[in-house]
Amino acid sequence: MAVIKKVGSVILGIAVLIGCIGKFKPSLFFDLPFPFSVLLWMTTGHSMPPYFMDDAWKEDEIDTWMKDGDLVVATGAKSGTTFMLYCTHQIRTKGTDTNDDLFPDVSISTPWPDLRQSRDGTWAEQKDRYNTTIVEGRPMSYYWDNPAYPFRIFKSHFAPPELPVRKSSGKKIKYLAMARNGLDVAASMTSFYSAHTQKFRELWGGGYLVSGCDSRLMCECLLFMIEISITVRLISNANPLRSSHVPDGETHPVMNDLLPPGPLNEIYFGYNNKWWEYRNDSNVLLLHYANVRNDLKGSVAKIADFVGVELTPEELDTVSERCSIEHMKKVNRFNYLMPLNKDKGFWDPSTDKIIRDNELVNKGLVGKGPSIHACGKNAFTDEIVERWMKAEEEQFGHDPALLKWLREGGPFP
Repeated sequence: MAVIKKVGSVILGIAVLIGCIGKFKPSLFFDLPFPFSVLLWMTTGHSMPPYFMDDAWKEDEIDTWMKDGDLVVATGAKSGTTFMLYCTHQIRTKGTDTNDDLFPDVSISTPWPDLRQSRDGTWAEQKDRYNTTIVEGRPMSYYWDNPAYPFRIFKSHFAPPELPVRKSSGKKIKYLAMARNGLDVAASMTSFYSAHTQKFRELWGGGYLVSGCDSRLMCECLLFMIEISITVRLISNANPLRSSHVPDGETHPVMNDLLPPGPLNEIYFGYNNKWWEYRNDSNVLLLHYANVRNDLKGSVAKIADFVGVELTPEELDTVSERCSIEHMKKVNRFNYLMPLNKDKGFWDPSTDKIIRDNELVNKGLVGKGPSIHACGKNAFTDEIVERWMKAEEEQFGHDPALLKWLREGGPFP
């Protein structure tokens, strides 16, 4: 009996200690080996992924840092986010060249307020440092808040209601959202998992890659807990818990995660259901990835009109060429740096990157999900495609126009 009491006291003490750490210094969990780092973070009430926050978009906060005419590029995950960030930058500068000194990195010239850049980072702590942090000899605001810009650009993966699209007063903000064929999103997502640097994974408690069926039981246990912790909140497109390797004959686990009720289903199904309701709002431009890729010049003209930039025919040609995937592949400035990071010994803001070189801009193919998926020759089997199509019908079938548009693009019905 005495032994049982001692064991009980030890367990209680550990529970109290974990609770105190979770309340006052949860970043300490990331010093533990994976998966304990992430499990303890989640079980003490913190959301996933740990580097994601929505404080900047609160209705009582957004007007303290936004300006009239600002643009939020809130595209769906793996639906052309970096593509649109760079393209809208090209529109506001009317076509700068590859060596544009205003664009040292996508995260510096088009900031991502959703991103917690340090383990103990908060929006309140990071907010002012977006202006004062020195990047390549200049205050960071020179790159994203340059007086030459007709509008500023910010990235988000949130959707309404996290983004206060219909707030009735205050700053007049514009939102660019973009959807993509679901199987194309799934195909792009699988390779994206392993595009993140090991340093970034280690920073947030994912110290090694979990691939395919290796440690499958651990993966499924962890993802089950993630599913509990995430309800309607969007997960970002950089989950550090998986890699893209899957043995031949295996279905990539990302497919199961993306399909309802998987822990990542909000990335696609939730996102599109939310934005569809706002497609006709005057401050929203909802695009389809296929339409933009199939008519880049026309799409550039539409976006320019939306943000109030007049382009001459020559400028439209130049900007359209700069927005092409072919041109973007020549611009190695899409590593997503974290210049606000303060985790000395874990991260060097001047050299460390979230994304490995030349990993983010891919082929950008349209309607080729099953054929471009390279994580195992049987990864997109007919059965998986059928499951996906059925899920789309269940999630979007209440509006056949939405279902058709998501699959094919084209004009709004």
